[in-house]
Amino acid sequence: MSPDEYCQQKAVQSGSSFYYSFLFLPVERRRAITALYALCREVDDTVDECSDVTIARNKLQWWRKEIKAMLDGAPTHPVTKALQPHLTTYSLDGKHLLAIVDGMEMDLDQTRYLDFAGLKRYCWHVAGVVGILSANIFGVTQPQTLQYAEKLGLAFQLTNIIRDVGEDARKGRIYLPVNDLQQFNVTAADILKGRHGDNFEKLMRFQAERARAAYDEAFALLPRADRRAQRPGLIMASIYRALLDEIERDGFHVLNQKISLTPIRKLWLAWKTYVRG
Repeated sequence: MSPDEYCQQKAVQSGSSFYYSFLFLPVERRRAITALYALCREVDDTVDECSDVTIARNKLQWWRKEIKAMLDGAPTHPVTKALQPHLTTYSLDGKHLLAIVDGMEMDLDQTRYLDFAGLKRYCWHVAGVVGILSANIFGVTQPQTLQYAEKLGLAFQLTNIIRDVGEDARKGRIYLPVNDLQQFNVTAADILKGRHGDNFEKLMRFQAERARAAYDEAFALLPRADRRAQRPGLIMASIYRALLDEIERDGFHVLNQKISLTPIRKLWLAWKTYVRG
C-alpha cells in the first residue's frame, strides 16, 4: 500500500463528513488534504484510543519528532511520507502542524475549561490551525481568507463539542465552559450521568447559537476572490450546519446518543454547495 493509499483508506474508514468535501478537488490538492486529514486522525487516535496517559504522551512525543523529521525531508510514517511533498507547494507551516499535537496533548492535561476564552485556545490548536492549513491547500490569494478559515475551524469544533457531549463525558471530559454550566444551572454531574432536562436544553441552545455566530463571522470574512477555491470548506460548513439543525430539532438529546447525517444527505449537501459555487 502506498502512502497516498494509506491516507485514503484512513479517510474513508473514519466516516467523517470531511471526506465529502475532498471529492470535488483536483487530484493533487485532494492528495494533500487527505494526507493532512490522515495526520490529524492519527494524532487524535493516539489520545482517544489509549487509556494510559503516559503511553499516549510518549506517542504524541513520537509524532512531534516525526513531524520535525518530515519538515527536514526525512519522514518515516506513511502519513508524513504522503504529506511531505505538499509542504512547500501549499505553504504548510510546521508550527501549525506541531500545534495540532499540542492540542491533542491538552486533552491529556485538561478535562474542563473555565470559560469560553480557554475553550477557544483549545479549539485553535485542534481546529483553527487545521482550517488555516486546509485553506492553503484549497487555494489562497487574500490574507483575509486565512482569518475566515481559522474562524470556520472554530465553528466546526464548537459543533463537534455539541454533538459529542455524551461521548466526551464518558471519557471524563466536559468541553462546555464551567461558567456556561453555572449560568444555566447545569452541573458536571448532570452531564457525566447523562441527565437531560430543560436547563440542559437551554445550555445547549446557547452553545448552538454561539456556533452559528462563528459560522456567520467566518462567512463574512471570506473574500469573493477566494470563494470558489474555498468551496471544500463551504461544503463542510453546509454539512455541519445541517447537523447542528438536526441536533436542535431532536431537542439536543446528545448525552446518550450521537446524532449524525446519512451519507446520502451529506453527498447531496456537498453537491448542492459545489454547484452553487
